[in-house]
Amino acid sequence: MRLDKFLKVSRLIKRRTVANEACDAGRIQVNGKPARASYEVKEGDVLSIELGARSVRAQVVSVREPVGKDGATELYRLLD
Repeated sequence: MRLDKFLKVSRLIKRRTVANEACDAGRIQVNGKPARASYEVKEGDVLSIELGARSVRAQVVSVREPVGKDGATELYRLLD
């Protein structure tokens, strides 16, 4: 699954266009490297998201689709 779509489906970022813009601005890192929106997310990847004053580190647990609102938090595990 694409990075921008994963961020939206997992509800780490509310909208896919915002996720896409954050990737273009270099605010999203995967395994310590800046990632593009088209990056193919895999289980075990560590995402670092910096939006404004908010900073989040999460590890991808599952990459499945479709996911409802209740199952969105099962896709990742917060590290910090």
